Amino acid sequence: MSDNVSNGARSGPVLRGLQHIGATALFAVSLLAQCGPALARPGLIVRQIYNAGARSLIIIMLSGIATGAVLGLQGANLLQRFGSENYLGIAAAFGLLKELGPVLTALLFAGRAGTALTSEIGMMRATDQLTAMQMMAVDPMRYVAAPRFLGGLISMPLLTAVFNVVGLYGAQLVGVQEMGVDRGAFWSQMQSSIALSDVKESIVKSLVFGFVASLIAVYEGYHSDGTAEGVGLATTRTVVASSVLTLLLDYVLSAAFL
Repeated sequence: MSDNVSNGARSGPVLRGLQHIGATALFAVSLLAQCGPALARPGLIVRQIYNAGARSLIIIMLSGIATGAVLGLQGANLLQRFGSENYLGIAAAFGLLKELGPVLTALLFAGRAGTALTSEIGMMRATDQLTAMQMMAVDPMRYVAAPRFLGGLISMPLLTAVFNVVGLYGAQLVGVQEMGVDRGAFWSQMQSSIALSDVKESIVKSLVFGFVASLIAVYEGYHSDGTAEGVGLATTRTVVASSVLTLLLDYVLSAAFL
């Protein structure tokens, strides 16, 4: 008897986790089915790109230049020990394009834009706006969830590109101005070593991370409890789930590209 109770207690979280994954997958299918009709109203999507992307630019640019500066400082210090400081441009470009750019952008996106999406849709649920739309035969998935999902999905690669460019500038600024790396060698070595496949990896990662972060944000907001506490818990789940999945998927994608 006690064994059955303990087995049930252990299987409870597992079953709830599987149910949550299944519900998220069904929600993703319904959401993707509404993305096509949502494209017929580009004004809604452009507004969400502005909310998710343009309003995240400052934190993305500040984080990008800080990350690039640290990368330039530590990279130049390490390479100087082996007399290879002219390869700093390659190290900075590889680090930003393949790992730091997509991952850090996704984490910042989840903390800024993802929480905003969840709380916005969650408050619409709490104030019965979604229910009112359904009563008026207006599909909330098409007019609320899909535009916000597409806005986040489109914004992520653009934000990643900004992060990478600003990060490279930060690495060049510190490496050349502070650490004495030759400017010509910094850029020439980078241009001769970075291939199109490296840029492709950055784009693919940013798209995958954008899909996951936007899906989780919209799902948690759409299914949050209609209370202030429920919206707060949904926002927390958005950040935690998006961050963990970003790190796990980063390893999977990196292994796949290798």
